[in-house]
Amino acid sequence: MPKTLHIDFVSDVVCPWCVVGLGGLEAALATLKAEGITAEIHFQPFELNPQMPPEGENIGEHVGRKYGSTPEQSAANRAMITERAADAWPGFEMRMGPDSRIWNTFDAHRLLHWAGTVGMAEQRALKEALFRTHFTAGQALPDAAVLADAAVAAGLDRDKAVEVLGDGRYAAEVRAAEALWVSRGINGVPAVVVEGKWLISGGQPAGVFEEALRGMAGEG
Repeated sequence: MPKTLHIDFVSDVVCPWCVVGLGGLEAALATLKAEGITAEIHFQPFELNPQMPPEGENIGEHVGRKYGSTPEQSAANRAMITERAADAWPGFEMRMGPDSRIWNTFDAHRLLHWAGTVGMAEQRALKEALFRTHFTAGQALPDAAVLADAAVAAGLDRDKAVEVLGDGRYAAEVRAAEALWVSRGINGVPAVVVEGKWLISGGQPAGVFEEALRGMAGEG
C-alpha cells in the first residue's frame, strides 16, 4: 500500500555533508516513488557553530582550530566532499576553497522557519537557495540582503523576508527547535529522523537511504 513518511531533516546550511545527504535522500525517494513510498520533508535547525561572530572565519583556520587539520588535510577533505556532492546531487556546484568562510547561520534558520510556515515546497526551495548561496556563490550568510536574495531565488516574497530578518521574528521558535533536537540526542548533522523514531545519520549515498526507507515504510 502507498506510504508517506514524515521526515525531519536536521541540518545546517554551512554543512557540506548536509548537501550530500539531501541529494542522496531525494535520489532515494525518486526511486521509491514507483513503489508507492513518498515523504514529507521538514527542515529542522542545527547550528554547527552557534558562537560564530558575524564576520565569520576562514574555512582553513576554522577546520584547523576545530579539528586539528593541516591546510593540506583540509584541502584534500574539501576536494573529497566536493566530489561526493557532485555525485549525490547532479548539477550542484560546490566551490569551497582556501579563502572560503564559515558563517553564523541563525538568521538563515529563522528565514527557513518562516518559509516552512508558507509551505513545504517553499522551505525546500529556500534550503537549496541557501546551500547555493554559501557553497556555490560564497556569499556572507549573516548579510540580510544576501538572505533576502536567497528568498527571492526560492520564489518567496522579498519584502516579507526582509520583515522577518529585520524584527527578529521566529528567534524563539528556532532556539526551541534546536534545543529539542539536541535533547533527543542529535549532536551531528545531517540527521534524518523518520517518523520520529528512526535515525539515519550522515551524508549517506542514495542506496543506503533507499534500503533504510523501504524497510521503515514496511514496518510502519
